[in-house]
Amino acid sequence: MKTVLITGACGGIGKATALYFAEQGWSIIATMLCLEQGKEFDNIANIKCFVLDVSSTESIEKCKNEILLQYSKIDLVINNAGVGYRSFVELAEDKEIERIVEINWLGVVKVCRAFIPVFRKQNKGQFINITSIAGLVNLPLGSFYHSTKHAVESFSECMAYELIDFKISVATVQFGNTPSNFQKNVVKSNTSSIPSYEHLMNKIGVVLAKKTIKNSDLKNSIIQELYQIAENPPKNFKRYTIGFDANFLNIIRKRLGYQIFARLIRRSIFK
Repeated sequence: MKTVLITGACGGIGKATALYFAEQGWSIIATMLCLEQGKEFDNIANIKCFVLDVSSTESIEKCKNEILLQYSKIDLVINNAGVGYRSFVELAEDKEIERIVEINWLGVVKVCRAFIPVFRKQNKGQFINITSIAGLVNLPLGSFYHSTKHAVESFSECMAYELIDFKISVATVQFGNTPSNFQKNVVKSNTSSIPSYEHLMNKIGVVLAKKTIKNSDLKNSIIQELYQIAENPPKNFKRYTIGFDANFLNIIRKRLGYQIFARLIRRSIFK
């Protein structure tokens, strides 16, 4: 039986992925901030929950040691934990900037760093780091979220070079807005008295809400693609882009270049 560790497994894509992999016969290490969040897994024999705060080196080490006492082998780590922050640079708060960097970027770094020795000892392993279309293109109000996702993309590609001799596979997965609790939990900057800012925040909110509703089938596509990657790890670093929105934005950004792409985004948002 293959074993996968999933961070942020208590809800959204993480939870759905844990349930799907369990149905396919995998052994699931579901990590979360509090075991109370994993109550829905209680009656599933091949899912075990562990407390893990990806922003804390101490928490990661403690969790890893507990896991290694119960599992002799780990085949895959899916770095799924993440948060959103929709803010104007001028209005951004230090605590929110630090939080998104610690979870979305440093969390991935620290979890990978902790489990590389495990994979290296096994001479086999796989990391799938969930980023976003935000890791490939840049959109309004995404200065902080996009930055962390771009960072994970670069980190993953660089890390893959280091690990290829140890048969450790590295991949990233990008997709657009999908129905889950993620968008509901996105932190937004405080209400502003600046009309331009208020207009843009409201406009972005409407656009994202419409996209999320349209992408009703995206979650299933993401989960199935994650499973296919897990069952067939790429030998070299690879990016997987899932869903029409993500593929469309990625393609037109590459083909049109920055200036024309930016003009297109401005027209669609500011019209």
